[in-house]
Amino acid sequence: MNATVAMITTRGLLGRRRIWLLVPLPLLLIGLALIARTTGAEPADWGEGIIGGLGFTAVLPVIALIVGTGVLGSEIDDGTITHILSKPLPRSEIIFTKLGVATGVTALFAGVPLFIVGLIAGDAAVAFALVVGAVVGSLAYCSLFVMLSVLTRRPVLVGLAYVVLWEGVLGNILTGTQKLSIQQYVQAIVDALAPSDLLHGNVAVPLSYVMAGVFTVASTAYAVQRLRTLSVAGETG
Repeated sequence: MNATVAMITTRGLLGRRRIWLLVPLPLLLIGLALIARTTGAEPADWGEGIIGGLGFTAVLPVIALIVGTGVLGSEIDDGTITHILSKPLPRSEIIFTKLGVATGVTALFAGVPLFIVGLIAGDAAVAFALVVGAVVGSLAYCSLFVMLSVLTRRPVLVGLAYVVLWEGVLGNILTGTQKLSIQQYVQAIVDALAPSDLLHGNVAVPLSYVMAGVFTVASTAYAVQRLRTLSVAGETG
């Protein structure tokens, strides 16, 4: 991690308007949970729909998509990445720093509301497990989306296709695709940490931990390699 790059990245990320346009998503998550609780509905009746159907299907991946593609993709688009690449910094350090910032911001924006929803459901153990799931999901998703930032000029579009088509549509039709779904890994981990009627995992827990790690390590390693190629192109041009 590089403190200067982290500070510049955080300031640039939080200074963009689109990051603050995400605030209604966490507020909607909390609001729906409060409405369900105040109307007398049992947490078992609304937990799966709000936590799984909205929290881990939409809120977490969408926030990770915007943040993960924003920490590096915007600099590549406007050409300011050359300022960082001109510094004597290892490309791995740049990627690790960008990924760290993206993961932290995503975990904050998604983990806090999920924790609150867990408390609204009246289960502190579930609330804690939701935070753990949000952190694991933030790291896996952001590593994937940071990689897409150096892989394609349309990282948001490709990332959205993964979230909506692969995890959303195909994940509900073809059960085999769930083994390559970060959303399913997160739900399985949360369910294992705090078994309840609020959320159920469809993938084996050991496989979830392993595959979440594979997504993170493979995506990060490839992002580092691609950034090295990008730097060479810039220097020789």
